[in-house]
Amino acid sequence: MDGPRLGSVARAIRIKKRLRQSDVARLARVTRDDVSRLERGRVEELRVDVVARVFEALGGRIDLVPRWQGGDLDRLLYARHAALHESVARWFLRMPGWELAPEVSFAIRGERGVIDILAWHAQTRSLLVIELKTEVVDISELMGTIHRKRRLAAEVARGRGWTPAAVSVWVLVAESSTNRRRVATHATTLRAAFPGDGRTMRGWLPEPYGAVACLSFWSDASDARTNRAFATVKRVRRPRSVAA
Repeated sequence: MDGPRLGSVARAIRIKKRLRQSDVARLARVTRDDVSRLERGRVEELRVDVVARVFEALGGRIDLVPRWQGGDLDRLLYARHAALHESVARWFLRMPGWELAPEVSFAIRGERGVIDILAWHAQTRSLLVIELKTEVVDISELMGTIHRKRRLAAEVARGRGWTPAAVSVWVLVAESSTNRRRVATHATTLRAAFPGDGRTMRGWLPEPYGAVACLSFWSDASDARTNRAFATVKRVRRPRSVAA
C-alpha cells in the first residue's frame, strides 16, 4: 500500500472513531505532527514504529511484507536456516543414544506448526524440542512459539512411537553481534524462561535426566563456511578505491 493510500486509511478510521489528531497522538505516544504527516501520505518521513503505533491506537495494524526478486527471498532465508540445521545435526552425531527427526510438522486441535528438530533419547525417554533461530526479532513471538511446541511435543512424539518421561527445550541462536545484542536487551525475560545455557546442555545431553530449558548461541567453529552461511548478515562496506 502506498503512502497516500495508507494516509487515507488512517484518516478514515480516525474520523469513524470520532477522534481528533491530538487524541490519536496521545494514544500512540507520538506527536500530532506525526499523525498529520501520516494522514497526508508523507510516510517516507516517519519511522516504521511510529506508523505502527498510530494504527494500533486506531485499533488496527499494519503488516510489512518484504519482497525481493520473486521467490528468491524465501530461498535466501531458507538457505541460512538449512545451514544452521545441518550444523546442529552434524554435531549431534557425536552424541550417542540420540535420534533426530527434522522439520516435524503438527496439527493438533487447530494448533499448527513445525518443530525444527525433535530429538529422542530412548534409554532415558527424554524428548528435546530444538528451535533454530538465525535471527532474533520478536521475543514475545519466540517465547509463545516455544511454549506451544513444548506443550504439544509429547503428543507429537507419541505419534512417532515415542513415549517421553520428560520434555525439554533448547533454543539455538546463530552467533552474531546483532543477535547477542538483542538477547542481552531481553536477558531477564529470556533467562527466566530459559535458565540453562550451552554449558547446561553439554552436561545434560550425555545423561539427559529430567527436563531443562536452555538458550545458547551456536557457532560451528569446525566448519567456517557453514558458520558464515547461517550467521546474521554483517554490514556491507564499500570497497576502497585503488589509486591509479
